Amino acid sequence: MIALEKQLKNPVWHSLNETHKKFAVEINGVRFYNPEVCPFGSFEDVGKTVVASNEYVKGTDEFFYVSENQIPLVDDTKVALVKKIDGCQMVLNQLANVEITEKIFPLAKEMMDEIYDLVWMVMPGYYRKRTYEMGKYFGIFRDGKLVSVTGQRMQTDQFIEVSAVVTHPNYTRQGLAKQLIAHTTKEILKDGKTPILHTNKGNLAISLYEKLGFELTRDMNWWLYRKL
Repeated sequence: MIALEKQLKNPVWHSLNETHKKFAVEINGVRFYNPEVCPFGSFEDVGKTVVASNEYVKGTDEFFYVSENQIPLVDDTKVALVKKIDGCQMVLNQLANVEITEKIFPLAKEMMDEIYDLVWMVMPGYYRKRTYEMGKYFGIFRDGKLVSVTGQRMQTDQFIEVSAVVTHPNYTRQGLAKQLIAHTTKEILKDGKTPILHTNKGNLAISLYEKLGFELTRDMNWWLYRKL
């Protein structure tokens, strides 16, 4: 078994080698998710990324390379760097005691469109409709409408990532995201795995994650490329 610490240094790569192997598209030694599921790619040898990128963009307009510290190489006649997102990884140390006052529902496949619409309204770019297939999703409703959601994204036999933490702007500052993160984290712990998450450096939500028991561990950068 590959050590957890090694997996966390390249979470996309190891997710696609284990739990999410069914979503893997491997090109020239570089691993990508099926672009209908998640627009992420990863590599161990940066020298392989030029050929892989040129092939992968035949099936998608945009994608991310996810890397702790390596800079991808690409053919700038085929793909262009849109932006680099300076991100960070957080790993649960010990989950804080959070009172759950809201009714939290597991979200069925029939909710895929509603989840997609809410995530894209609040945090566009990362989520695809089939991202739902990557793990369990949970939500809170108001008047029959989904207003807050969180779910599970990258995962291996040892960790599961908490992701898609979004709340409709009309329902923020009510503690909904806090309760959903705590609930989702507990579900991961029940599976005997380590909860992790990723976010942008400087994100105001980092203080919330720290209060819940997550600790900053390393950089995790997101390179967004667009097909030319």
